[in-house]
Amino acid sequence: MRIVRDVAAVRAAVASSGRVGLVPTMGAFHEGHLSLIRAARASCDLVVVWLFVNPTQFNEAADLVAYPRDEDRDARLAEACGADILFAPAVEAVYPPGFATTVTVSGVADVLEGALRPGHFAGVATVVAKMLNMVRPDIAFFGAKDAQQVAVVRRLVADLDIPTRIEVLPIVREEDGLAMSSRNVRLDPHERRRATALHRGLVAAQSAVAAGERDPGLLARAVADVLADAGIEAEYVAVVDPDSFLPVETLDRPTLIALAARVGSTRLIDNIEVAP
Repeated sequence: MRIVRDVAAVRAAVASSGRVGLVPTMGAFHEGHLSLIRAARASCDLVVVWLFVNPTQFNEAADLVAYPRDEDRDARLAEACGADILFAPAVEAVYPPGFATTVTVSGVADVLEGALRPGHFAGVATVVAKMLNMVRPDIAFFGAKDAQQVAVVRRLVADLDIPTRIEVLPIVREEDGLAMSSRNVRLDPHERRRATALHRGLVAAQSAVAAGERDPGLLARAVADVLADAGIEAEYVAVVDPDSFLPVETLDRPTLIALAARVGSTRLIDNIEVAP
């Protein structure tokens, strides 16, 4: 596996390489990231792993500083999973002096995470547009945990006629149900146990749907109650259309239940798809 730092080098590497798969990451790899790399390896001729902690999508300076970084470890794991190239540009390569362009996505980027984290999805959309233009992959692999981000990226790709297919893989979870996240390492043992309430709450809502419940308000309350029992107050529990992220009035089609909550000082997100 090669580690590449600049755009010219990555473009030269992917030229005439057959089907190119791209796995976008900010590092601190866990099994969720590795599942994406393996999926890319299984279906592509060349696998590029993007490793870049994007400063423009962080709303809190402390969060950016605290984000875990270990490129050597990530490189070893990526290579073991079959990556051909680790593309790890410096901030100056992505945002050179004089950089003055921002990509914004309306609608799906304005609600939930977009409303609570102003500018977050503009940062995501801008860096994803740059990343896809730099690498020009045939397929980009994303995880379903960041469901709203995926919806924003799909809108971006469709609206700007970017010829990359977006492939979304299921959430990878710990044995106790907690969605794998690079942020989980910040949880102390007590917080780690409490954090399992996020998935348990979503499963409670899923079970309610299976039992015939169709009222989004009651489903959200079922999730919030499980969180409250664990001493966690949700920033939001939303029952939404998985493409627009607008609230649904009743469950008459596949629907997403998404949540965000702080466990201690660590902000976590999760979601589950339900269908009537």
